[in-house]
Amino acid sequence: MQQQHQAVLILDFGSQYTQLIARRTRELKVFSEVLPFDTSLDRIRARNPIGLILSGGPESVYDAQAPVVDDELFGMGIPVLGICYGMQFMMHRLGGSVEAGHGEYGRARARVQAEGSALFTGLERDQQVWASHGDRVLQAAPGFVQTAESDGAPFTGVENRERGLYGLQFHPEVAHTEDGRQILANFVHGICGCSGSWTVQAFIDDAVEAVRSRVGQGRAVCGLSGGVDSAVAAALVHRALGD
Repeated sequence: MQQQHQAVLILDFGSQYTQLIARRTRELKVFSEVLPFDTSLDRIRARNPIGLILSGGPESVYDAQAPVVDDELFGMGIPVLGICYGMQFMMHRLGGSVEAGHGEYGRARARVQAEGSALFTGLERDQQVWASHGDRVLQAAPGFVQTAESDGAPFTGVENRERGLYGLQFHPEVAHTEDGRQILANFVHGICGCSGSWTVQAFIDDAVEAVRSRVGQGRAVCGLSGGVDSAVAAALVHRALGD
């Protein structure tokens, strides 16, 4: 039987940093899985995640083809962290105000505004972050408090602890955000309650066990294109089944 690990799901809105978010959570010994933004709520529930992260993305919430998720996502009782576009979308759909065309790019200074902020626990009140957004939040949605600001974004951080909803206008996953690792740790460990017991080796062991369980005493055919995905799959299948 394949072991079930605590999981954080990352919904991909098209950010160039989505896979980096996944990598950072795994470095914190938390299993993460990237799914398309339009993944159904039923499929999300079936994964039984302990937390959700909404990635950034290049669109504006006002674009006709902007990616959207069902508003019910914010009422599932699972902690949600919106990053960049993910935060803007959350504020836009929950009654806040988003202003188009006022971007902030590159290094910025985030100034923590709220005492007892869950995301900024244990961090300096003034810190360097990495911004990359074309829109900005002008007013937080009802029930949210401002947790940080920057020169270019009056709401660089927001949270509604009662509902378990959090937002960051900057990217904690990139190296240019000095305390980004701790911010993500505060979310996955402190807010979501992840134990931090998952490892890459555990994933390999689970994958090998799953292949053996499915194939049994039969034979398997592996199509190897030479790309990374199929090469990893081939290595796992070979470890599970041998020649």
